[in-house]
Amino acid sequence: MKAEEVAQFLNQHPEFFEEYAEMLAEVVIPHPHGGRAIPISERQILSLREKVRRLESKLGELIRFGEQNDASTDKLHRMTLALMSARGLPAVLHVLGFNLREDFAVPHVAVRLWGPYEGLTEDPAASSEEARAFAAKLNGPYCSAHVMVDTGDWFGEAAAHLRSFAYVPLREGESFGLLALAAEDPQRFYPEMGTLYLRRLGELASAALERNRTEPAGAAAAP
Repeated sequence: MKAEEVAQFLNQHPEFFEEYAEMLAEVVIPHPHGGRAIPISERQILSLREKVRRLESKLGELIRFGEQNDASTDKLHRMTLALMSARGLPAVLHVLGFNLREDFAVPHVAVRLWGPYEGLTEDPAASSEEARAFAAKLNGPYCSAHVMVDTGDWFGEAAAHLRSFAYVPLREGESFGLLALAAEDPQRFYPEMGTLYLRRLGELASAALERNRTEPAGAAAAP
């Protein structure tokens, strides 16, 4: 009989193990990590221990991911509260830059606004047609190891040293801006990374900017 046939027989006739329990206790097989022979029962125990170690490693990884997600959620919550308190576009832009640098440890942050925001901020830096077209095509955050279009100029003298980038479109129906994040660390942003929190960041920033575009700076919140 072939090995596959033996395995199929044992799988279809589990009573075999009860009828020949004493014989199974006498069967010896090679140790998985050495040349000596061990009883089949001991081999099963080793297999179970290996499975337990793999499960413990996976559980530890899930716990680490959960802790990281909790930390990111807390940071985003703090930013949400700060943006809710901000009055006027300059204040919103300050909150975005400050929280991303200090709380999220993003070393370089740049924001460009256009459309209905033209002339409403003190930042005179313009965005090119290429950058606007790039933002309009984005369905969500985009991470890259290379600078996109001509956005490298947005980071000034640091641009030559940047190795990872994240682009978050700002939109209310149509795109009206682009939030660009960058770092010298090539692993800070990378194409395969999850973008759930970046997407939420974009939605939050877009809502805060749109609210303050139509609300004068210093206006009191509605009761």
